[in-house]
Amino acid sequence: MILPAKLLRTALLTTALAAVCTIGASAASLGVGTVEADALRLREEAGTEATILATAAKGDAVVILEDAGNGWYKVDYRSVEGYMSGEYLTVSEKADVAIGYGLVQTDGSTLNMRSGPGTGYDKVAALSNGAVVTIVGIDSGWYKINTSGGLSGYVSSDYMVTCKDSAGSRGDDTVAAAATSLGQQVADYAKQYLGVPYVYGGNGPNSFDCSGFTSYVYRHFGYTINRTASTQLSNGVSVSKSELQPGDLVFFKYNTSKAASHVGIYIGSGEFIHASTNTYTVKIDNLTYGHYNNVYVGARRIL
Repeated sequence: MILPAKLLRTALLTTALAAVCTIGASAASLGVGTVEADALRLREEAGTEATILATAAKGDAVVILEDAGNGWYKVDYRSVEGYMSGEYLTVSEKADVAIGYGLVQTDGSTLNMRSGPGTGYDKVAALSNGAVVTIVGIDSGWYKINTSGGLSGYVSSDYMVTCKDSAGSRGDDTVAAAATSLGQQVADYAKQYLGVPYVYGGNGPNSFDCSGFTSYVYRHFGYTINRTASTQLSNGVSVSKSELQPGDLVFFKYNTSKAASHVGIYIGSGEFIHASTNTYTVKIDNLTYGHYNNVYVGARRIL
């Protein structure tokens, strides 16, 4: 069942950093990897049959977390942890590269920022726990960073987690950022099933019907929603068409007495992805004009 709104908000408050920042890895960064293939998939496990989490483009940088063996690395790509084949990565212990934002996490109240990559270098500043900085390089397990105050230096990657944006861990803004970030992950994950056949009653991953597709995608992120389009209309909270965000469920009604007869996932820019009975595949359509605009009946926000 979907969490009630109050419980969901509490859950988001306690897990907001997990959605905005990568929390799972306790190992220090080993270096940086540069993608050499035109497209390199980030997978849930170290193997070509594992679930695809994201796709990196040629020239993208990933943080190397550990050597997973058999030619695979555990990496952090844009704050998502997974595995990439080392065959298509150039790995270096040192590189000046824009990685994104970092959040200070230390057992103490402050973290020393130093002039070089090691404890023997002079202390430049003391960063408070929860401070957000910009990561601009890696050197032998240390992050090269810039602060919002204009300081530059190095901190141990043992006490830093990467973040998708600069929201950090600050109150309601973090909850909003976490929900938005997770919604985009839902939309991105759904896109990997483009072209999969529509089959009535299909629950995935080799075939779907419309509600089988939406429930399958959300189940991947730990959410159990109802199985049919009409009953999914009771999940989550209502959201207006003008306020749609990636990850929202969008509903349509054809010639039926039911509240809804079709459902998809909004992906942004007026588009949604769904298991379509028009082409009998998972595809992307526009809901701001034409057929789907005419039969649109509402949307629900699950996250």
